[in-house]
Amino acid sequence: MAEMAVTAALRPCSGVSPAVSGTSHRRRRPAAWRALAPPPPHAGLRLSSPAVRVPRAASSAAVEDGSSSNTDTVPTPKVIIDQDSDPDATIVEITLGDRLGDLLDTMNALKNLGLNVVKASVCLDSTGKHIKLAITKLVTGILYRSTGRKIGEPELLEAVRLTIINNMIQYHPEASSQLALGATFGPEPPTELVDVDIATHIDIYDDGPDRSLLVVETADRPGLLVDLVKIIDDINITVQSGEFDTEGLLAKAKFHVSYRGKPLIKALQQVLANSLRYFLRRPTTEEGSY
Repeated sequence: MAEMAVTAALRPCSGVSPAVSGTSHRRRRPAAWRALAPPPPHAGLRLSSPAVRVPRAASSAAVEDGSSSNTDTVPTPKVIIDQDSDPDATIVEITLGDRLGDLLDTMNALKNLGLNVVKASVCLDSTGKHIKLAITKLVTGILYRSTGRKIGEPELLEAVRLTIINNMIQYHPEASSQLALGATFGPEPPTELVDVDIATHIDIYDDGPDRSLLVVETADRPGLLVDLVKIIDDINITVQSGEFDTEGLLAKAKFHVSYRGKPLIKALQQVLANSLRYFLRRPTTEEGSY
């Protein structure tokens, strides 16, 4: 197994989710996300269901790796899953002001999902400490990274997101009320509720000669990443790559999509937007009824 490279020294952030050094700035065409399949045996979760079984965080104010900071104002927790910046690994960025420790327990939890953190770095800017992890998937002890592949299953990407958020709440229970998932996993639910109709925004733009950019913002909930990709896949639209951000009570997704290798025409854009809007504003709708 490859050794994990950890950049321990704090440094100024050069930007959100920068490309790995040494890669070209020209756009790479990432491999398409694989079609939805049953969750892998190790997951043990039905992530598209509201009843996601992830251990609830304890209410005790344990702090991962001894890092702590108690102030009256709790910063907005952020978890970014980036499939664009690195062609060989999934980049995850985690922010909670300046409160995060080294996240060693979080990295161990990701390992239990069959993943390997091949690189970790920490940087500082005006919003706090940003911890970035480069993650690859293990198959019978062989890293996908060696063949230029990364996590492709939406179910596993959602499991990564929920694992990180659960660990964040466990070691920083004050973040529970700042996260929509705090109602599911945390000791304290959000103090404010998001109006799904108001919070939901869907936009689709042309993004070059062979793809479109789908931008979705809505109220967060467990299984959302899986459900979004499923709706897109049901219309026979291909998700090539993207980014999924959890910012407090909201989720923000940017997907590069195409239909038969071409950008979405206006009529198909409308079908996709209507399908997503209908589903997101009725999150309890039975699967397949839309």
